Amino acid sequence: MTVIDTDYLVVGAGAAGMAFVDSLVAESDADVVLVDRRHGPGGHWNDAYPFVRLHQPSAFYGVNSRVLGNNAIDEVGRNAGLYERATAGEICDYYDAVLEEHLIPTGQVRFFGMSDYLGEAAGEHQFVSRLTGTTTTVNVRRKVIDATYFETSIPANHTPSFDVDVDAQMIPVNDLVSLSGPASGYTIIGSGKTAMDACIWLLDNGVDPGTIRWIRPREAWLLDRAFQQPLQLLTSLIEGLARTLDATAHAESVEDLFRRVEACGQLVRLDPTVEPTMYRCATVSDNEVESLRLIENVVRQGRVIHIGTDQIKLEHGTVATDRRHVHVDCSAAGLRTEPDRPMFEPGRITLQQTRTCQPAFNAALIAYIEASRDDDADKNRLCPPNRYPDTATDWIRGSLLSYRAQAAWYAEPDVTAWMEASRLDAARGINDHLDDPLMLSALGRYAENFEPAMATLDKLLPQSA
Repeated sequence: MTVIDTDYLVVGAGAAGMAFVDSLVAESDADVVLVDRRHGPGGHWNDAYPFVRLHQPSAFYGVNSRVLGNNAIDEVGRNAGLYERATAGEICDYYDAVLEEHLIPTGQVRFFGMSDYLGEAAGEHQFVSRLTGTTTTVNVRRKVIDATYFETSIPANHTPSFDVDVDAQMIPVNDLVSLSGPASGYTIIGSGKTAMDACIWLLDNGVDPGTIRWIRPREAWLLDRAFQQPLQLLTSLIEGLARTLDATAHAESVEDLFRRVEACGQLVRLDPTVEPTMYRCATVSDNEVESLRLIENVVRQGRVIHIGTDQIKLEHGTVATDRRHVHVDCSAAGLRTEPDRPMFEPGRITLQQTRTCQPAFNAALIAYIEASRDDDADKNRLCPPNRYPDTATDWIRGSLLSYRAQAAWYAEPDVTAWMEASRLDAARGINDHLDDPLMLSALGRYAENFEPAMATLDKLLPQSA
C-alpha cells in the first residue's frame, strides 16, 4: 500500500474538478492530488456522443488559465453570428492540454487516472487503481473536494427505464453515427437537449422530418443562445438580463411571469400551444428552433414503458412501430438534481452551482473563495448552493439565488476584481462597452429593475414550489 500526503484531494476531473484545481493553483501554493475513474480529465466529455457540442460559447467554458478555441464568431451554419461552441473531441483535447501542459508542470498537482475513490476511514482517504488493484492512502492536510456530486448522467452509461423486445431496434444516441442502412423511420425518445441534438443531426444528414417521430413526455423552456454571448457580443447578454429583470419586476403571478419572460425573448418553447413543465438550462438558436418545429409527429403520452416490434407502450397510450424502425434513447437525465448541502464544511468542499447553469465558473470561483478566506460561514455566504433545475418553476428559485449571489460578489472588491479577470465569467468586460448606447441603456434598466424583480421572485417562489 502506498501512502501520500496532500493539502487537497480532489475527486473528479470533469469540468468542475478541473476548473477548481486550475483556480486553486493560481491563487495558492497548495499541493493537490486529483483522482478520476477515467483514463484522463474531461469527465463525461470522454463518453459523449460524437456530434454533441457545448450549449454555451467556448469563450467562457473550461478553465481560467487556457482559452478554449479561438474566441471566434461562427460565420456559417446553425450557430452563425454567435461565438463558437466546441465539440466533445476538442474539449477532451483541451483538458488533456490543461493537465499535461499547465497543471502538472506547476509541481503542485498529481493526477491519478483509472482510480476509484474509496472514501474515508479513521481520518484517512483511499483510492484504488482500476488497473493494478493497488490501494493508495491519502493523508489530507486541508480538505477533500467532491467534484462528483452533480456527476452527469449521459447516454453512453445510461440504462433505459423501459423494456425493449429483443427483435426491436433500440440504440443509444451515440450509435446513430454507426447505422449501416436506412430505417423505416426514427423515434427519438426524450425531452431534453440530447433529443434535440439527435433530431438536428438527422435533419442535417438529409432525413425527411416526416420520418422522425419525437416522444416528448415533457415540454421544455429553453434559453435563446443569442442572449448568452460574451466579449464582442456582451451587450446582447446584458440586454437579455435587463429584459428579464424588467419582465420579472412587473409580473403578478407565476403564469404572468413566464408569459412576460417569453414575450421579451429570454425563454423559448418549441410548441407555442403546449405549456412547458421542464427547464434544464438548454440553449437553442433561432435556426435550430425553426428546424425542430419541422418535426410534426410529436407524441405526448407520457414516458415509454415498453418498445415492441409492432408497438410502443407509453404511460397514456400506444403508438405503432415496426422491426425496421430505429428507436433512439435520449432519455438519460443529464444534470443531476441532488439536494443542496453546504458548499464548505469542516474538511470538505462539495462543488455545486451558485450562478445557475455555469459549472466551470462556479468551481473556479469556489476555489478562489477557498484560497482567499478562512471562515467557512463567510465562504458559504458567498457561495450558496443552487441546485440544478428540473421543473419549469425551478427557473424562479435558480434566478433568485443567482441574482442574490451576484449582488454579494459585487459587494466584495477582491471578488469583483477576480471575476473581471476570469475568462469563465460571461459578463466580464462591461467597461469596454460603455461607449455603446445600447449597453448604457441595458445597465440602466438592470439597475432600475433589480430590487423590484427580487421582490417579485421572493413573492412568487412559494407559489412555484
